[in-house]
Amino acid sequence: MSASSTGHAERARLRAAEDAAERIGTTLDARTTCTELARFVCRSLCDAAAVELLPDDAVPDDAVPDDAEHAAADPAAAVARATLHPVAAEGRAHLLEPVRGTAPAPVSVPLLAHGHLHGVLRAARADGGFSADETATLHHAARLAAVHLAHARRHAAARRTALDLQRALLAEPGRPHPNVELATRYLPADSGALVGGDWCETIRLHYGRTLLVMGDVMGHGLEAAVEMSAYRSALRYVASAELPPHRVLRQLDAVVSRDDRRRPATCLLAQLDPARSIASFASAGHLPPVVFGADGTARLLAVPAGPPLGTGAGGYELVTSALTPADTLLMFTDGLVERRGEDIDASLSRLAGLRLPAGADPSDLLDEALRRLGGRHVEDDVAVLAARIRGR
Repeated sequence: MSASSTGHAERARLRAAEDAAERIGTTLDARTTCTELARFVCRSLCDAAAVELLPDDAVPDDAVPDDAEHAAADPAAAVARATLHPVAAEGRAHLLEPVRGTAPAPVSVPLLAHGHLHGVLRAARADGGFSADETATLHHAARLAAVHLAHARRHAAARRTALDLQRALLAEPGRPHPNVELATRYLPADSGALVGGDWCETIRLHYGRTLLVMGDVMGHGLEAAVEMSAYRSALRYVASAELPPHRVLRQLDAVVSRDDRRRPATCLLAQLDPARSIASFASAGHLPPVVFGADGTARLLAVPAGPPLGTGAGGYELVTSALTPADTLLMFTDGLVERRGEDIDASLSRLAGLRLPAGADPSDLLDEALRRLGGRHVEDDVAVLAARIRGR
């Protein structure tokens, strides 16, 4: 072979390698990577291609020979003790089916990365086999795809671990006294997350009273969820002393401010006293609650917002308001009302302007409020709680 021919072949292989790097592995989704691999080889190397993968839980180290070259030469032996599953196919699929006669047998290329076998690429061409350069390109593309498949599987495993941790942190609020009807909703902003820094809680107190809690830790995701769990535990401990809401916030702020690693959090407390038809409120930087009357109209309660928890500044005020069995109390985190580029006063006015169905139970009222405010399609986590005193 002349020097010019050799140079031309080298440039062709280099272009093929660059093209493969550009087209294969654009996402962390294993199925997408397999589809990209099949499309790449069909575009310039073969007429039909299929990618078959080992299941995530069936990538045994002993299924791959120590000699990677031997695995490449005999991929069937490398997967003898494992079952492959087709996940992607391109081109004329009949070329890949076992037929009698002169139909060319497909070439099998193992998807090997760092000594681990992830599957097999099968490629076929109607006019016969592949040249040495074409075979080298097939193997390069298969190795590149295998590396991305390894990344995808590690990412999937990490995500499963994160979700398992979130499930451990995801806890339903406690049960209030039977004299209170309660409904809650939690909607994470990230579709890949189960829980974030928003939470709600109910704590039974003596004399038929119930403490309602709505909190919001700064940030999102698993880190905020861990902080949320710590705040939640600390609040349960402090609330067990049955102090008024403003003193609960004062003690909780003192507890969490001792740790500089704690993220700040806002919190709204409401202590319901059905025997006297009143509710007592205190706020640590949280948005005010809303009360829906018997006719479905809303009114914002003016609860002074003290400093967020974790600052050590204290200064929380107690506000008391009448709450009858005809009223429904709504407490929420900012994700329910805040919209990008909109003043918070305008957001709260939109909520206060709602007129919900008269007589709706707390659960139906929550669902209707979420529907009207678009709470299921927001950019921030949403926690919302509706409570109503039961008539005697």
